[in-house]
Amino acid sequence: MTVLSFDEQGVDVVYEGHDFRLEKSLIEDAIDKPYPEVTDHEVLRMVEKNASPSGEARRIADIVQ
Repeated sequence: MTVLSFDEQGVDVVYEGHDFRLEKSLIEDAIDKPYPEVTDHEVLRMVEKNASPSGEARRIADIVQ
């Protein structure tokens, strides 16, 4: 299971027992959108190649309010 924790500067990730951070600028470059407009599903797909997110995608701007 992958755990994503969002804040204004990036995302803390726990993936297969490894903790790491994806910085805001890295996410923006990878997704080619402003950080607040990126969705949790897009970030999950960055981390997990074959991710199958469930539920409705949420924008980071809505998550970190």
